[in-house]
Amino acid sequence: MFFYTAFVASGSLGGLITITQLIGALNNPSRAPEVPMILKDLAIDLGAVSLFAFLYYRENQAKNAQLSRLSREESLSNLKLRVDDKKIIPVSTLRGIARLVICAGPASFVTESFNRSEPFTESLLERGVLVVPLVTDGNSPSLKFDESEEQKQVTTKRKRLWQLAPIYTSEWFKWLNEQKKLAGVSSESPVYLSLRLDGRVRGSGVGYPPWNALVAQLPPAKGIWSGLLDGMDGRVL
Repeated sequence: MFFYTAFVASGSLGGLITITQLIGALNNPSRAPEVPMILKDLAIDLGAVSLFAFLYYRENQAKNAQLSRLSREESLSNLKLRVDDKKIIPVSTLRGIARLVICAGPASFVTESFNRSEPFTESLLERGVLVVPLVTDGNSPSLKFDESEEQKQVTTKRKRLWQLAPIYTSEWFKWLNEQKKLAGVSSESPVYLSLRLDGRVRGSGVGYPPWNALVAQLPPAKGIWSGLLDGMDGRVL
């Protein structure tokens, strides 16, 4: 950006000098043959100023977008989650530990997301996925667990996958609405957001989380492949 500014200043100065030469040539008939060359030089100066001004503008926009993204990520990291009756943590505590999937919508949407996740429970846990159900209509989702002895092991895993609960939800709603506004999504639309291990947003969309796609795309959170495949978390949005 420094060099772009320097080039704009240099081109502007060159253009100013060329304009003074053009005025002198136009006022002096004996210098009329010089006018085409002066106009050519002026066009080059103006073209250079326009080009580097555009590059500076684009770079500045990219910088502002990055700063805005970092600010949103910092806000997300400070949001609070309830792990159990005695433990409340900020989202940042789970960096490097879990890949959060935020399901945000009315209670019926969260309930259906819960039901659709059942076949993928074990695979999601192996990939460090934990779900944050963010209910937007004030109702309670129906998260029913099979408490029979035969399903005890499965139910324990289901409860672990869905153990987190957002608290101070007004702050969560504020962050979510900012995300929707930037993405051009209606504030009423149910959405999901998938986070990387480092806490940054890797994917999002309107509708139910694609549990099968998450299982297919994410590497295991533990084991010999975890370190090698950490970069497979996906690009940041």
